[in-house]
Amino acid sequence: MKKIKLLTYFFLLVSLSSGAQGKFVLQKEKSDKINFKMINNLIVIPVEVNGVELSFLVDTGVSKPIIFNFLNITEALQINQAEQIFLRGLGEGEPVEALRSRNNIFKIGNAININQDLYAIFDPALNFAPRLGVPIHGIIGYDFFKDFIVEINYSKRFIRINEPETYRPKRCRKCVTLKLDFFNNKPYIDSVVQLEDQEIPVKLLIDSGGSDSIWLFQDEEKNVEVPDKYYDDFLGRGLSGKVYGKRAKLAKFILADFELKGVNVAFPDSTSISYARKFKDRNGSIAGNILKRFNLIFNYAEGTVTIKRNRYFSNPFYYNKSGIELEHDGVRVVKEVNKDIPLNPIGTGNESVAQQSLIIAGSYRYALAPSFVIAEIRKDSPAERAGLMVGDVILNINNKHAHQYDMQQIIQMFYAETGKRIKLIIDRQGIQKKFQFKLENLL
Repeated sequence: MKKIKLLTYFFLLVSLSSGAQGKFVLQKEKSDKINFKMINNLIVIPVEVNGVELSFLVDTGVSKPIIFNFLNITEALQINQAEQIFLRGLGEGEPVEALRSRNNIFKIGNAININQDLYAIFDPALNFAPRLGVPIHGIIGYDFFKDFIVEINYSKRFIRINEPETYRPKRCRKCVTLKLDFFNNKPYIDSVVQLEDQEIPVKLLIDSGGSDSIWLFQDEEKNVEVPDKYYDDFLGRGLSGKVYGKRAKLAKFILADFELKGVNVAFPDSTSISYARKFKDRNGSIAGNILKRFNLIFNYAEGTVTIKRNRYFSNPFYYNKSGIELEHDGVRVVKEVNKDIPLNPIGTGNESVAQQSLIIAGSYRYALAPSFVIAEIRKDSPAERAGLMVGDVILNINNKHAHQYDMQQIIQMFYAETGKRIKLIIDRQGIQKKFQFKLENLL
């Protein structure tokens, strides 16, 4: 009963206006430029919380900031006036325990808010870092966007925040301004999808915290149905657990005057999106793999977004043809050549075999390297048929040590052209095994 009351309390909270709390203000100039990293179509920026610098995803699909894996950063980060609540989001699991904290100090670039609410989640499974290969401590959305006019330049990888009172937009003949609708402080946009031969108008959440292209919710009345060609797959992880569904292709996606063909689309299982469907008019989401093809200017106060195509616009849409979902799983010890130690030539007259052995042994060093583990494997995929399993640690890929790549570089290999051969050496419970397979086009 207590849990139900707390959950109800949270739903009431998120529907209220955030006007009671503080706002972000620029301390110096009337605008500020913040460089970001783009990882797997996601925007990562530095955010200082109560004096501690953390890395946050910019996620237009959330209202209040959320800090993940809170117990691992508790010693450095102190939060204020905390109370227990339960949060619910995408996924097939239960609500997750969290703390709601008030009166925190957030600093992003030169913008500061001295009275910011946040939610801190304990569950270590809710951690973006393993899937992205870089530390991610939280996500931030509406509470940052609402106080500024926010420009997101995906092509040059920076965000510019502007005081609304002094902002003067540049003239732009190729820009289009679109109306935003808001529900629970989240922005929605109207667009059109073509499924088979039918063009269907849809309302989509703008979700910069998702790395996919388009998610659609099946709806018989609107004829939003899975195409004949599809495959079942793991789609990602939401606040309430893993999300599974079907992947397919859209014939077209139309946003205002812009048209994209052969767009990736996913249809999440109904059990994973029950919470998301509380907004009855919502038909799905538009995420990072679409958003990155535009430079965007959000004006939440006026309820608009201005878009202009950029250099990514015409890039083709790829998908994972291996069946492997990879994640970073700590570190492992690797043996590598120590190039700082010169090797004496073997066979010189005054060197004994023992001396030579010592020199050769001394030419190696041991180092800590990232460990990349298979976290999910698609049923009947090339990787599964080859014999690979969840939990296998990748040691070598295509005759090169795995730790010589970052995780995103390895993942990109699984998106390569159909027929490309992938050779892996893996560690399975201390035993090394070799596998190989070819990438397959399922659509």
